[in-house]
Amino acid sequence: MRLTNYFLPVLRETPAEAQIASHRLMLRAGMIRQASAGIYSWLPLGFKVLRRLEQIVHEEQQRAGHIPLLMPTLQSADLWRESGRYDDYGEEMLRITDRQGREMLYGPTNEELITDIFRSAVGSYRDLPVTLYHIQWKFRDEMRPRFGVMRGREFLMKDGYNFDLTKEDALHAYNRHMVTYIRTYERMGLKAIPMRADSGPIGGDYTHEFLVLAPTGESEVFYDRAVTDLTLGNREIDFADREAVREICDTWTAPYARTDETHDAAVFEVVPEERRVVGRGIEVGQIFYFGTEYSEPMKAVVVNEAGERVPVHMGSHGIGVSRLVGALIEANHDDRGIIWPEGVTPFHVGIVNLKQGDGEADAACEALYSGLKARGLDPLYDDRDERAGGKFATMDLIGLPWRITVGPRGLKNGVVELTSRRTGESEEMSPEAAIDRCAQIYAGL
Repeated sequence: MRLTNYFLPVLRETPAEAQIASHRLMLRAGMIRQASAGIYSWLPLGFKVLRRLEQIVHEEQQRAGHIPLLMPTLQSADLWRESGRYDDYGEEMLRITDRQGREMLYGPTNEELITDIFRSAVGSYRDLPVTLYHIQWKFRDEMRPRFGVMRGREFLMKDGYNFDLTKEDALHAYNRHMVTYIRTYERMGLKAIPMRADSGPIGGDYTHEFLVLAPTGESEVFYDRAVTDLTLGNREIDFADREAVREICDTWTAPYARTDETHDAAVFEVVPEERRVVGRGIEVGQIFYFGTEYSEPMKAVVVNEAGERVPVHMGSHGIGVSRLVGALIEANHDDRGIIWPEGVTPFHVGIVNLKQGDGEADAACEALYSGLKARGLDPLYDDRDERAGGKFATMDLIGLPWRITVGPRGLKNGVVELTSRRTGESEEMSPEAAIDRCAQIYAGL
């Protein structure tokens, strides 16, 4: 993409309403614009990041055998009355009456609707297990929406639901989701720690939240530093192997890690003092097992091998996709702007032409632009007639991981400059070598 053809309304000044880094930088970098309190338009740069995160979530869910679908944003109040949650959910639920007098709601979550879909189509144990998920917009009428996309009223979420014959089967689904989430966050360049948590209005006996460590996090967290050394990397996982999946979960949940809601000071004191950490975290996902809490009142039953009609065991699993954008920025920024991890960057490489209109510099930039695209990369070429300082400031603000700087002085020696946004280190090399280096960096992602 050429910057002269792109819509990137960056701001020089920090908006007064922005209280935390991610909100400030998303507004300044032209990623979002507020439409009303807690509701945002996603502008092209922010939308590209959002779509990259969605793609990673889809890939990891389907790697584990989970099946995508799409449910509506509006749901019938009757379904929520069946489960008993319509009156219990509280004022965060946006309730609507249509022109026919039917009571509707803007879905904050989808347990009731997915259960209705399941019960209408599945009646035998032979059709189990089933895990369905979607990525859809939600609405919760927060009393005090703040911090930009971190605590908005409208948000994009992946929510998935498993249906299993027994508790043992459903707990395997729970473990499977824990592993998929760990890998999902790693691919995004995040260290998200699974922590024992409170189930809240979703309900259930087993639940873990995934929290990204950040000083601006809304939750106080207590953890054993050993958990931050764990990684899955490129490990191949057979999700049908229950023991292997359980062992991974046991490894990740063995070190103490809890939110303030479930913190046990006596247990925490057992952790060696040098490994005890108290900090803050941003919740970016949560998994639940809630057994037959929804299937019993909503009569989601199947016939088992003995010919008995039994309620299915269920769980739900959410990832805050739009919230992840804010969490990524909170964990990856400096005083100049955003620093995107390679796996989620909106553009792979930025090209800065120091002397737009110079024939040699223009030709070199065009060759770089074409060469990077030919290698499957998505470059952003700053071809504006703008001073060099302004171009560098824009690239630093929007946070592309790599920048290639092209100028007449370097071209006389046959070189361009490749710079890492994260470290600030630069290296001179030929344009062809710069293309090769960038292709190598992104080859494994």
